[in-house]
Amino acid sequence: MSLLFLMGNLILLDDRRADRSRPTRDLRPAFFFDLRCPFSYLAAERVERMLGEVDWVPVASSALSHQPAPPRPRERQRARQRSEFLGLWTQAQQRAEQLRLPLVWPDRFPAEVRRAMRAAVYASETGAGARFGLAAIRLAFCGGFDLEDPEILAEAAAAASMTLEDCLAAAGDPARDLSPRATATGLRTRGIRRLPAVRLGTRWFVGEPGLMAASAMLRTAAARRRPLRSDGQRQSGGLGRVEADGGPLTPVA
Repeated sequence: MSLLFLMGNLILLDDRRADRSRPTRDLRPAFFFDLRCPFSYLAAERVERMLGEVDWVPVASSALSHQPAPPRPRERQRARQRSEFLGLWTQAQQRAEQLRLPLVWPDRFPAEVRRAMRAAVYASETGAGARFGLAAIRLAFCGGFDLEDPEILAEAAAAASMTLEDCLAAAGDPARDLSPRATATGLRTRGIRRLPAVRLGTRWFVGEPGLMAASAMLRTAAARRRPLRSDGQRQSGGLGRVEADGGPLTPVA
C-alpha cells in the first residue's frame, strides 16, 4: 500500500487514486449511485434522459456516514433499524408513485451487494457502466432479484454486453471494493451524506430531486455556449464541452 506523509497527515495514496469524487474542469455529468439504494434506482431511470451521457460511479453508501452507532440493547437496536427501514420504505414508495415508476423491494434489502458493486466498478472501467448499472438496479428494484446471485449478475452482464467470465471474475475480486469505499470517503469530506448525487464540474446536486437542478444548470450552460445568429437569436446545438465556473462545491438538496 502506498503512503504519503504530508503536512502532518498520513494519506493513503491508493485510496486517493481510487476516489472518483474529485471535481473536474468540464460539465460532463457524473452520477454517483449504489445498487442497493432505492433512490439511486429512481434517479437511474431518468438520469440520462435529463442529463445526456453520464459517467456512472459506484459508491458504498454504507461508508458515507462513517459514524459508529452508540451501543444499545439488542432489542432497541432492532427497533431503531425497523423504524429507519419503515421511514425509507415510505419515502421511496411515495416518490415512486409520484414518478409512476415500479418499485419492488429485494428480499435481502437493505443488505449490501458487494459482488454486484465490484462488477459495476469493472463495468465503469470498461465503458459499460451505464448499461450494467441500469440493468442491475432494474433487476433489483423492478424485479426484486438478489444481485448477489450469479445468475442475476449474468443477466445484468448480458444486458451490458459484458462477458460472463469477466463479470464474475470482477465480482469475486475484493480489490474492487476499494473504489466505492474511497469515493464514499471523498463524498463525505465534501459534505455529501446520501445518494444519489450528481457532479457537474465543481457543483454537486444531492438526492434524487437534485436531478432537476442539475438539468437546469446544463440547459443554462448550453444556452450560454450557443453562438448568436444574424438575427440576434441563439443557434440551437448541443452542449459540447463547458468549463466549470470554478465556484465552491455546492450540494443542492
